Amino acid sequence: MTNTDPRYKYPRPPLPEQHQSEQPGLTAPMNPRPDHGEGSYRGSARLEGLRALITGGDSGIGRAVTIAFAREGADVAVSYLPQEETDAAETERHVVEAGRTCLRLPGDLREESFCVEIVHRTADELGGLDVLVLNAGVQYERKPDAAIEREQILEVFETNLVAPLIMMREAAPLLQPGASVIVTASIQSFEPGYDLLDYAMTKAALVAFTRALAEEQGKRGVRVNAVAPGPIWTPLIPATGWDEKQRHFGENTPLGRPGQPTELASAYVYLASEGASYVSGAVLPVTGGRHP
Repeated sequence: MTNTDPRYKYPRPPLPEQHQSEQPGLTAPMNPRPDHGEGSYRGSARLEGLRALITGGDSGIGRAVTIAFAREGADVAVSYLPQEETDAAETERHVVEAGRTCLRLPGDLREESFCVEIVHRTADELGGLDVLVLNAGVQYERKPDAAIEREQILEVFETNLVAPLIMMREAAPLLQPGASVIVTASIQSFEPGYDLLDYAMTKAALVAFTRALAEEQGKRGVRVNAVAPGPIWTPLIPATGWDEKQRHFGENTPLGRPGQPTELASAYVYLASEGASYVSGAVLPVTGGRHP
């Protein structure tokens, strides 16, 4: 068996022009359809018996991580917006087929009460919390000169930054030695674009969040790491507001294409597993060759 040429493993730009009106978007209308590992990810019991909470776990990177965790032996709780119920149901189907429990948690992470509720419901209904994956996020195309309305800024900051802080506050007392926290950062943390100004700010802050918490939580035996995706083909992309940039999404990477959600799943599995027992405070790039 030989490895596939990574340049041609998945579709290359130009991609069909498409738009979705609501963030973070739905999977069904996408062309080409993202690969979450539904037909390809094979588990090897690396997360057997663990309990994980994954925000934004219904689609995109979150769905790929949820499927991989379940096939590695973990029970999962998945948070998502109520309008993403169809995506969440499809994700749950794959978890159940893997023989694991899937707890569905619809709601808005901008509400503090929801952030508090899902942490404690996960621990109560799954019997504990071993892995917290802070993945949910929103991004929008922005005009030059920071021409962003205050309410628009707050939507991005409350979803991408405030929610992870509140959830970590609630989860910290529940995380026992050996537990881990995994944050979804971005190549935008290190290579920010003005058209994603507020999003890039939040992702840079999440790197600081990861490193500061790793310093603190390590003394408790809890590891904190981040994954920094490059251009990944998820519903967030056609819902961002791009036109020509969407058609050529991922073309500027050395591999010449966008990544697929399943191509990140193993990074999250690794960071959650015993194989990463001496890894904390790391930011793992999955960028198609772009340097973060």
